[in-house]
Amino acid sequence: MADAAQPEILDRASFLALVRARLWPVPPDPDNAGRAGETLTGKPVPRERLTEDRPAAVLVPVIARPDEVTVLLTQRAAHLRRHASQIAFPGGRVDAGDGSPLDAALREAEEEVGLARRHVEPLGYLDTLRTGTGFSVVPVVGWVEPGFTLVPNPAEVAEVFEVPFRFLMDVGNHQRHMRDGPGGPWEVYAMPYGDRHIWGATARIIRNLYEKLYGEA
Repeated sequence: MADAAQPEILDRASFLALVRARLWPVPPDPDNAGRAGETLTGKPVPRERLTEDRPAAVLVPVIARPDEVTVLLTQRAAHLRRHASQIAFPGGRVDAGDGSPLDAALREAEEEVGLARRHVEPLGYLDTLRTGTGFSVVPVVGWVEPGFTLVPNPAEVAEVFEVPFRFLMDVGNHQRHMRDGPGGPWEVYAMPYGDRHIWGATARIIRNLYEKLYGEA
């Protein structure tokens, strides 16, 4: 997919129009979900990295701040067994009591950062992300109007912060790096923002959002 210059996204109406035209209206089939489950060279994730199917969901909260649109991210707690201190979207496994990936994403956002679901307007879905640890992650894009109060859960989250949407959608900020992993070296995206190192699955979801909204249809 060729990169394209992104239009200005300054208000709810223009953003919603773009999302309706570009995102999945329902969660995509994990086996036919587009590029998010591939390496950056277009090759499928090696099967040895997919140990089992673990359904998961994350919320990509797009916030309508008065002066600019932002995206909410978290820094995971340092004591966590998996992905400690990494930058992430609110989210986690789809539990048996969740009716859908959307329910799981909204529940996790409430549990992790205290973002009540009444403040979130679901807009659509990105491609399912198949991770090297066997998770099938469905990213849910949600529009959030100001007026909410966050209460981060210290058992899971060290900090909550926002990054300008314009920064994340600027391909000049999309770096590529090689990392060693199961099955050999592989490429990952990284989007450093100040002292925040956004990379891996989180950066791949952001890149997929860019591709969906501003790449060639």
